[in-house]
Amino acid sequence: MALFLATCGAFLQAEPLPSISLQAGIYKIQAEVASTPSSRQLGLMYRVYLPANDGMLFIFENKDTHCFWMRNTKIPLAIAFIGDDGKIVNIEEMKPMSDDNHCPTAPIRYALEMNQNWFSQKGLSAGNVISGIPRR
Repeated sequence: MALFLATCGAFLQAEPLPSISLQAGIYKIQAEVASTPSSRQLGLMYRVYLPANDGMLFIFENKDTHCFWMRNTKIPLAIAFIGDDGKIVNIEEMKPMSDDNHCPTAPIRYALEMNQNWFSQKGLSAGNVISGIPRR
């Protein structure tokens, strides 16, 4: 079933995204995959809840300095910027409903959003590996 969201008098339709299982050390993650321009742009906007070990994996066609903001995102999130080798480059904590930019410290192709403080609560930081990421 599609979810319809009202904003500025228009309707956005969020189609269900594919989901994959990832692993961060001993921790399992169920991640929706945002791999198209429209799914990456919408991301986790307008949602009010994200289950504890669920997240969203952003996949880009090109390795670059892909920055994120939290416009229209109501859930406080953390983002791990991930290199081609699956290693976390850096992690940023993000405030909801903010236009502040959050950028990787090196060019990346992947980013994983989880609930705020998820990575720090699990003892994960730069250099740790996220496995299960589909390789392009």
